[in-house]
Amino acid sequence: MCTHGGGAELLFNGVKKHHVTLPSQSEPWDMKQLLVWIQRNLLKERPELFVQGDSVRPGILVLINDADWELMGELDYQLQDQDNVVFISTLHGG
Repeated sequence: MCTHGGGAELLFNGVKKHHVTLPSQSEPWDMKQLLVWIQRNLLKERPELFVQGDSVRPGILVLINDADWELMGELDYQLQDQDNVVFISTLHGG
């Protein structure tokens, strides 16, 4: 499942939670591939507010099963069945 919060859901047509089934492939999916898939399939507007290069934009907190993705290997983390990935925007207008 992918969850968006802190305003990030606005980039996904206001949808906060997506239950995602990724297509089968020979190698396990990793976070880098997931971000590409999200950008192609779920992100509806202003991708520059969510992704930068091949990663998330600074200011987007990523949690994998409630743990900071920096502790999990970031882009190299290999997704497991039933993983819960959360994206939270820490950037707010003033």
